[in-house]
Amino acid sequence: MPFVWIGLVFVLMKWQEIGPVANWSWWWVLAPLMLAFAWFEGLEKVFGFDRRKLEHDEYEKLRKERLEQAFPKPKARR
Repeated sequence: MPFVWIGLVFVLMKWQEIGPVANWSWWWVLAPLMLAFAWFEGLEKVFGFDRRKLEHDEYEKLRKERLEQAFPKPKARR
């Protein structure tokens, strides 16, 4: 995610011609966005980060269900 933010800042600086980024080639300005794309589309799957997140979410869902079964919420009195 930091690559996305850095890329956005570079694009805005290039577009507004601010600082040294104004003289950079568009290839250098867009490089952080290309790295972010490579990370999210390829490297994240290779390292298994996407699967770990999915497994963690499933575990949390099961944990909440077990807690609900073990400690049901009392009914509200009227």
